[in-house]
Amino acid sequence: MDSLPDALVQCILSHMRSGRDVAVCSCVSKRWKESLPYIRSLYFPRSSFDSHSGGERPDDIIRRMVSRIVCLEELVVYSPFSSAGLATWLSLLQPSLKYLELRLDNIAEQQACLESPSKLDCISKVKNLESLKLWGVLMIQLPKWDVFPRLRTLEIVGARLEDPALSAALKACPNLTNLLLLGCEGLKMVSIDLPHLEQCKLDFYGLGNCSLSLKCPKISLLEVQGCSWIRVRETNCLRHLSISNNAGRVYMVDFGRLSALEYLSMRGVQWCWDAISKMLEGAREVKHLFMKVEFTGDFEVLQPFPEVDFVEFFNNHPKLQKFDIHGAMFAAICQKNSLKNVESGFVIPCLEEVVVTVRSPLNAEQKMSTLESLLKCGRNLKTMVIRILQMKSSHSSTDDFFDDICRFRCMNRKIVRIE
Repeated sequence: MDSLPDALVQCILSHMRSGRDVAVCSCVSKRWKESLPYIRSLYFPRSSFDSHSGGERPDDIIRRMVSRIVCLEELVVYSPFSSAGLATWLSLLQPSLKYLELRLDNIAEQQACLESPSKLDCISKVKNLESLKLWGVLMIQLPKWDVFPRLRTLEIVGARLEDPALSAALKACPNLTNLLLLGCEGLKMVSIDLPHLEQCKLDFYGLGNCSLSLKCPKISLLEVQGCSWIRVRETNCLRHLSISNNAGRVYMVDFGRLSALEYLSMRGVQWCWDAISKMLEGAREVKHLFMKVEFTGDFEVLQPFPEVDFVEFFNNHPKLQKFDIHGAMFAAICQKNSLKNVESGFVIPCLEEVVVTVRSPLNAEQKMSTLESLLKCGRNLKTMVIRILQMKSSHSSTDDFFDDICRFRCMNRKIVRIE
């Protein structure tokens, strides 16, 4: 290292991120210490100060380190800190900081209310942020944020939110292209109006009865968990869509034309059949369809899927390449009359992969006929995976059904496999 020019030493050391490593390197030599102000990123993990025994507070140590850096672009702090310490660091980094990630740990309401200004309010000091990621957030009061004109990515993980507070936070980020709200509770009616948003992942924790309205004309990826009512009218750019509700029911979906949609996933315990029908009707151009909905029915009544015509379904989805079909939907296309329109010349033109999850031996003959029809009509089919999941063995027909599947696999071993 002694023979290397200063510029090269600075370049090598500038790739360090860990606050502990930076502190150690500053003690190696005067030359190394003078090179450290050129690092671009600084990271303090959760355990950064667990063994610290000096008289200096962690807030002051971080302040001293960031004050020596010429142009810090990224700051990640998972270790505990105070709002006063955060305000000091961000004031020093205001001109250069672009990426900020903080573990706030203020999800307990009493702790957050004692801080003034709050940690959330301190973030307003850095106007040039391009990415903001927050963990353990309590946002029940409107954050005192000005506009972040350059902010493109906002991620909030593990949060207690209220509708007006979230609305105010999003209003301060008008140019977002990526939004992630993961493990968030307390929301009831969410409205997102962001003209530049392209990717949006929402995971709402609780009873699964939240409503969502999205007005984002450039949205291309949308993943939603925990909503019962969903309205997205501007969908010309939407290519990837996933809707799930593990705790509640999906009552209503209202989407515009899904002409660009390539991937659709529907998951949950119960969906109204009208919601399922609307999604399947709108997603005629879809290439990958994943369906894992256990029941249909309105309100409290759990009902099986109605009969689905095999030919009509695949005619309505002519570009389908991969089909993941679970329990209830598979049973729906295995009904007595589902295959009545299958003729010798019928072809599923683009289907290449089918993943079927079987959970019951009931209607075994119809299910085997459906598997055979998929193989026969899917001229380009390369892979069929049959997953046997929690099938009860007490019924006398279970063994016979499993034997039939095994024979089917042996006869088509190049395509079919059992998991």
